[in-house]
Amino acid sequence: MLTKLTGPTNLIFPLSYKVGLVKLIKKSSSRYNNFFKTFILSLVLIFVFFSLPSTFDFFSQTDKDSNTPRLSTNTKVQLFKDTKNDLKEIRKTKLVNISNSINRLPKQIKNIENVKDRKKLFIQIVLPLIVEENIKIRLDRKKLFNILNKKNNSTIEKKWLDNKFKQYGIKDNNLSDLKTRMDEIPVSLAIAQAATETGWGTSRFAQEGNALFGQWTWSGDGIKPETANADSTHKIMKFKVLKASVRAYQRNLNTNRSYKKFRKIRAIQRDNNNKLNSLELVKYLDKYAETGIEYTKNLKKIIQQNSLTELDNVNILTKNNKLRSLI
Repeated sequence: MLTKLTGPTNLIFPLSYKVGLVKLIKKSSSRYNNFFKTFILSLVLIFVFFSLPSTFDFFSQTDKDSNTPRLSTNTKVQLFKDTKNDLKEIRKTKLVNISNSINRLPKQIKNIENVKDRKKLFIQIVLPLIVEENIKIRLDRKKLFNILNKKNNSTIEKKWLDNKFKQYGIKDNNLSDLKTRMDEIPVSLAIAQAATETGWGTSRFAQEGNALFGQWTWSGDGIKPETANADSTHKIMKFKVLKASVRAYQRNLNTNRSYKKFRKIRAIQRDNNNKLNSLELVKYLDKYAETGIEYTKNLKKIIQQNSLTELDNVNILTKNNKLRSLI
C-alpha cells in the first residue's frame, strides 16, 4: 500500500536528479529567451523593409508623375555641380549619377545664347537617362546568355523568356532574333538623334510632350505638327517624362523592321570585338527621317563635332558592389 505524500515532493528525489532538472530548466529558459529575441528582431526587420521608399528598387520602371515642378535652367546647372554630374567630370571619370535624373527639359534652355552652354546642359540632362536604359538592357542581355548556357531552365526562366519575346515583338520565339534585338543603342548615337530631333532641347514637342526622338504615332497620344498637311493624321508621340521617351526610342530601333540592317550590323560588331561603333551604325538609320542619307550624315557630324563617342563607355555611379560587378 502506497503512502500519500504530504510534504515537499523534492525530498524523494536524489541530489543528482535535482541538479539535472535545474540544468534542464535553465537550458529550456535560455532557448525560449533566444527564440523570443529572434522573433522580435524579425518583426523589426520586416517593419524596416516595408518602410523603405519605393526607390529602393534601383531600376524602377515606374515613370514619375509629369506634374512634378519644372526646374529652372540655373537650378539644374547647380544640381549637376552638386551631384558631380558636370559634363567635364563625366568625361574624365566615365561615371554618371542617375539618382537625380531630370523629368522635363527647362523652358529657359532656348534662352541660353551661348550654343556651347546650351549643348552642354542638354547632354547633361539626357545622358543619365540614356545610360540608365542601356544598363537595363545590358543586365537583361547577360541574364539571357546565362539562361541560354544552361541545359535545363526553370519555370521562372521560361516565363522570363516569354515576356522578353513579347517585349521585343518576336512571335516565333526565335532565340537568335532575341539576341539580335536585345542590345544597347550607343550613347553617342542616341544623344545625336535627340539633339537633331529637338534642336538641342528647344522644340515644341520636347518642351510640351517630353519627346526627345520625334517618333510618329497614328493612334496614340501625341502633338499635331503645325506644318502638317490638313489631311495628315500622324502626330508626334508625347510622354509623361523624358525617360519614357528614351525607352520608346530604344524599343523602336530594336523592333521596327525599318532598322533590321542596323541590328544586323550591331550584332556583327558584337561578334567581332563586342564594342559598338556609332559612326558605322549611323549609316543604317537613313529610314529614320525623310531626308535619308543626309540625315545620317548630319548625325555623324554632330557625333564628331561634339566628341560624343567619349561618352559611349560612361557607366552609372553606384555604391552597390553587386550591381557594379554586373555592369
